[in-house]
Amino acid sequence: MLVEQIRQRYLETLERMEKAAQRTGRDPRQVQLIVVTKAQPLEVVQAAIQAGAQALGENYPEEGVMKIQSLPEAKRVQWHMIGHLQRRKAELVIQHFDFFHALDSLRLAQRLSRLAQEAGRILPTLLEFNVSGEASKFGWPAWEEAAWPNLWPEIEAVLTLPGLAIQGVMAMPPLFENPEEVRPYFRRLRRLFETLSQRFPQAEWRHLSMGTSADYEIAIEEGATMVRVGQAILGPRPPKQEPK
Repeated sequence: MLVEQIRQRYLETLERMEKAAQRTGRDPRQVQLIVVTKAQPLEVVQAAIQAGAQALGENYPEEGVMKIQSLPEAKRVQWHMIGHLQRRKAELVIQHFDFFHALDSLRLAQRLSRLAQEAGRILPTLLEFNVSGEASKFGWPAWEEAAWPNLWPEIEAVLTLPGLAIQGVMAMPPLFENPEEVRPYFRRLRRLFETLSQRFPQAEWRHLSMGTSADYEIAIEEGATMVRVGQAILGPRPPKQEPK
């Protein structure tokens, strides 16, 4: 029953994604759906895989690793680390995740680079930018477009590091009741993506990761190649357990 419910919502989301892409003349195959399993119990994650999800996104490395190690189906899907990462937990991403969306500092990049080289792998990675100026959001400060050139030296340093394949950008814009209000933030990230592509052609700028359950259709209309959708597919997250 749970698998069927999730499959229905998953297919509905794919259909809405397809229509959003077609509205702007895009090929729907250019957009990847990341099903966000943050805080969802194992049975829901397992059902998501059985329902057809091909890429799962986790916000906390330890929680993601627990799921990867607990689920027999884990190897059937890509695992994306989409949340803020502390440097001391970087090794968990290198060891267990296929893709990292939230690289937000040179220091973290240097640690990931060293660990990736030691592990003999290359980690596909996105640069995270703060396009709204909200103190609660992580990422390089990018809300003032006139100040973007101040970021170039650090971005260039990141791009020279071995072990990391920088493939695009990511942001977490503000959440609005009316999804249309987020469109200017998506457009800012798209302009930054295009500016970086021109400024640093040595990197493979493929991905624009933006859009969640509340606004993924707007994100696709504005150029997203990855959308991160959780509760619209899996249902509400269980309430947090208060420590006894």
